[in-house]
Amino acid sequence: MRKRIIPVLLVDHHRRLVKTIGFGPRTYVGDPFNVIRLFNEKEVDEICVLDIDASAQGGRPDLGFLRELASECFMPMAYGGGITAAQQCEELNRAGIEKFVLGRSASNTALVQDLARTFGSQATVACVDVKGSGDAPRRVVQTGHYSGAIDPLDCCRRLEDAGVGEIILQSVDRDGARTGYDLDLIRAVAPNLSVPMVALGGAGEAMHLAQALRAGASAAASGSAFVFIGRLRAVLVNYPSMLQMDSLNASLS
Repeated sequence: MRKRIIPVLLVDHHRRLVKTIGFGPRTYVGDPFNVIRLFNEKEVDEICVLDIDASAQGGRPDLGFLRELASECFMPMAYGGGITAAQQCEELNRAGIEKFVLGRSASNTALVQDLARTFGSQATVACVDVKGSGDAPRRVVQTGHYSGAIDPLDCCRRLEDAGVGEIILQSVDRDGARTGYDLDLIRAVAPNLSVPMVALGGAGEAMHLAQALRAGASAAASGSAFVFIGRLRAVLVNYPSMLQMDSLNASLS
């Protein structure tokens, strides 16, 4: 199966495109509509839009904004942020969203089962945030804060059993660092799951994407790698060409 490369766009409650570092400081990147149009031209595999304020502020998905965004998007779009009920996903689906990303609400087994039954497990995605790297023990967190000493693999297996069809495994410590993925984390989790695992957190260049895929990830996702370039983090929307993608997949087969 062809490996996927997925841009992740973070939007705030002002509908601005931003990028975080360690789930903390934010950098304004630009207008999400303009960035979506640029990714259309680059024939991106799929795109993931995460509203990083919706759940934290007790908000709901901004349906009007997402409907407009999806109308500009020519590739499959996943969305996460403020999803707490299947009815919201029905509205999002009608707006053009194909996958639904659950964060803290992924612990709601009834919701996961409902989404998997209604839209299929392939459309039901959980985002698992992990803190810790190097010799430090890795533990699952939510929105940057510890929610208990939960082992990442154990958490992912529970989600898989509940009906989640894809898991985004994100390193909080490497978010926005652009120094590479937590490959040890990927190797510890990906081979032990029967559902696709998407690596997120730490990529800064194409080499990092390839490393995550070789470590066992089904897809490599990033925000920084596709919107920043150079040491000074100049904003430049980019994505591997079709030739580069074919070469990458050939090297993995």
